[in-house]
Amino acid sequence: MSDFSWSLREKYRTEIISSLMREFEFSSPMQVPRLQKIVINIGCGDGSKDKQFIESSARELELIVAQKPLITKSKASIAEFKLREGQPVGLKVTLRNDRMWSFAEKFFKVALPRARDFKGIRRSAVDSQGNLNIGVKEQIIFTELNYDKVKKLRGMNISFVTSNSNREASLAMFAQLGCPFARG
Repeated sequence: MSDFSWSLREKYRTEIISSLMREFEFSSPMQVPRLQKIVINIGCGDGSKDKQFIESSARELELIVAQKPLITKSKASIAEFKLREGQPVGLKVTLRNDRMWSFAEKFFKVALPRARDFKGIRRSAVDSQGNLNIGVKEQIIFTELNYDKVKKLRGMNISFVTSNSNREASLAMFAQLGCPFARG
């Protein structure tokens, strides 16, 4: 995974910081938005009934991000959903540093172009705090997974958390990092 991380991180340090400082007239490099972490969540609603479903989802997520995911459990019992307190309901991974940069480059340059009917990410996916939130419908867009070995297609939520609350500066940063935004 480290093949990607150096080129994107170096591009950020050498080109993007200076470009954003000029464009937004920041007085210090510390004002430029930085990518702090990437959080990936998979909801496994069926997981409470089938333990193998959670395990296969965890294996697939671990192959994608090269880090063991945390199994999230329900906080309360909800009778309508036949859910008991402490049952597994999803998976979560937080990526920082090398793994974060590696995943970001792989996601923007390799995985997203493989998505079916992908026309770009809407600019509204960047919230007022400058964080980018993307929903992926199928995990098979990642090259680490073999389509024949995937038992069930499942989606995931991916959040790119930034250090800045300036939405416009974050949009510019993501665009320069290679995020394929939709036209218009």
